[in-house]
Amino acid sequence: MKSDSERRAAMVRRTIARRGIDAPLVLEAVGAVPRERFLPAALRAFAYDDAPVPIDAGQTMSQPYIVALMIQALGLEGGEKVLEIGTGSGYAAAVLARIARDVYTVERYAQLATKAADTLSTLGYENVHVLHADGTLGWPEHAPYDAIVVAAGGPGVPETLKSQLKVGGRLIIPVGAGRTAQQLVRVTRHSQHDYQQEHLAEVAFVPLVGAEGWAPNEHESVPSTPAHAASSTH
Repeated sequence: MKSDSERRAAMVRRTIARRGIDAPLVLEAVGAVPRERFLPAALRAFAYDDAPVPIDAGQTMSQPYIVALMIQALGLEGGEKVLEIGTGSGYAAAVLARIARDVYTVERYAQLATKAADTLSTLGYENVHVLHADGTLGWPEHAPYDAIVVAAGGPGVPETLKSQLKVGGRLIIPVGAGRTAQQLVRVTRHSQHDYQQEHLAEVAFVPLVGAEGWAPNEHESVPSTPAHAASSTH
């Protein structure tokens, strides 16, 4: 049986690099993060399949190729301040953290935020900061950001997130008229009021729920308190 590190190396070669992901920083980061550690023991056998994996709160860990595609589309060169919306398991934040200086990640569901923060802290990702809040409103205390990535599909690009992007920065988000299928969009901010929008791929993400996203279902509560942080949020 192959080790997790062997399975990870094979995933990078077969399902990421062969499909056009060629940014060295992205390939190195994906190849270094132990994806299995972000899943419960019962699901770790699926960690390196090129498919989404279910996690708590009805959410999913995105397939490895999509994580790599979205991060490559940010055009990171290393040392940036990045905002992630939709922490989920914490896996994508860990990949980002191997490239960026600081990653600020916001999760709507308290149980996911707490679990992800604990996993990231255990694995030593001290430059990742986790907040339990409405991700559609970003994390204004640390804005502006060099890059923003949203791991849930919204009906449009939240204006609040656009306003928290630095001039010259890029925002990646799935956008669609329905809650189940979207276009992956890259928004580049050229000036205070000038934004360029590009369509990158067809994708399917869980809904982006919040004040500037989809309305919550009746059983969903509104986030209000921060989760245990993986590191200082100063």
